[in-house]
Amino acid sequence: MLEPLTKSIVDKNPFKQFEIWYQEILKSDVKEPTAMTLATASKKGFPSARTVLLKEYDEKGFLFFTNYESRKGKELIENPAAELLFYWMDLQRQVRISGKVEKTDREDSEQYFKTRPLKSRIGAWASKQSEIIPDREYLEKRFSEFEKKFKDDVPLPSNWGGFRLIPERFEFWQGRESRLHDRICYLKKNKEWEIVRLSP
Repeated sequence: MLEPLTKSIVDKNPFKQFEIWYQEILKSDVKEPTAMTLATASKKGFPSARTVLLKEYDEKGFLFFTNYESRKGKELIENPAAELLFYWMDLQRQVRISGKVEKTDREDSEQYFKTRPLKSRIGAWASKQSEIIPDREYLEKRFSEFEKKFKDDVPLPSNWGGFRLIPERFEFWQGRESRLHDRICYLKKNKEWEIVRLSP
């Protein structure tokens, strides 16, 4: 039987409640526990979604990295609001987090970039993310060119870095029988978090 999720048992702080669930996920056999769907919208309101990886989180927000000239990068710059969705099917849980988004400073981006595998760092230079390219050979040729150019010392590209989503709303969803799922929502009001239950 799936565990209930109620207002009385969740932590009053949504970041701490996320930490509780996240640690349980890390101890489970869930593949890619850091995978999250990132939903953005253009200035005109056209939506798009894709999967990215969570790299860090604390009470300042949820951090991920990308090419600033990709579709998601451009949309986040022109319309800095987004939603994250974690879906952990094996435990029948999901978490939605929405709020404002801001760029990280270059120092933070550089610090993380240095931890990436060598070929991933070269790939950040080789890929003009989201742009139309003629074929796979074009991409591999660019990769080879940058591999020869940089070897082991790969600098941070100027168009690559982090974004931090600063939450204004959390929703924790726990699957239950008969589709009577538990949905507990945290709403930011005057720097305090109000906890409400939503109908499934």
